Amino acid sequence: LKIVRVSLLEADVEFNITKSFLENVKTQALGETVQVRVKHKDKKLKVSPGDHFIRLCHDELTKLMGPGETGLNLKGSPVSLIMMVGLQGSGKTTTAAKLAKLLIKSGKRPMLVAADVYRPAAVDQLKTLGASLNIPVYSEAGATPPEICAKSVTQATALGCNVAIFDTAGRITVDEALMEELRQIQQLTAPQNVLLVCDAMIGQESVNVARSFNERIPLTGFILTKLDGDARGGAVCAAVYDAGLSVQPDDARS
Repeated sequence: LKIVRVSLLEADVEFNITKSFLENVKTQALGETVQVRVKHKDKKLKVSPGDHFIRLCHDELTKLMGPGETGLNLKGSPVSLIMMVGLQGSGKTTTAAKLAKLLIKSGKRPMLVAADVYRPAAVDQLKTLGASLNIPVYSEAGATPPEICAKSVTQATALGCNVAIFDTAGRITVDEALMEELRQIQQLTAPQNVLLVCDAMIGQESVNVARSFNERIPLTGFILTKLDGDARGGAVCAAVYDAGLSVQPDDARS
């Protein structure tokens, strides 16, 4: 258990989640009768108590990560709405474009919505990404983010798009001004999907970020970015365990 604890903490799994995980494994392992012979693919194999312990850890990790990928809710009519939220620098704009490309592959007709009017060149970045994918990008100079998102639904319908992806603004830290703007967008548009985009490199702080967003704006999913670096990815456990979210890893190759 000590070895497993060190491995989880080194992988940036939050301390309290690690503690709960180890307690669950310990409770199941103590006093358990171990079968030393099992049947696998019509073969009888010998197993040890160590093998049994590994299976308990595997099963508990699977349980920790939830029931599996549940996918997006794309049953909105006439347009399904996906709202991307997260801190500044987490990769929301790039991830919005990657998500649009994934939807195109599944036969959808997405539109990107430039609702980040604060970060320099954020709108231009999204337009460049949209042009590379040959999909429309909606923006409106002088309008507020809630107004842009609300008007984009009508525009998406006019262009024959059946999915709209809102690229909202972020902040360096969670603050009330950001949350109030996101709440207004949610109230005006009622998106079927609210996805938290989180940087894998923030480590155990991810549990506080996920909790802060989920308490103010109920989240439906979680995208972990920058897993192609040296981050261990334990941050994903925080979002699943603490906020009860489904997980979609961000594949940088997409």
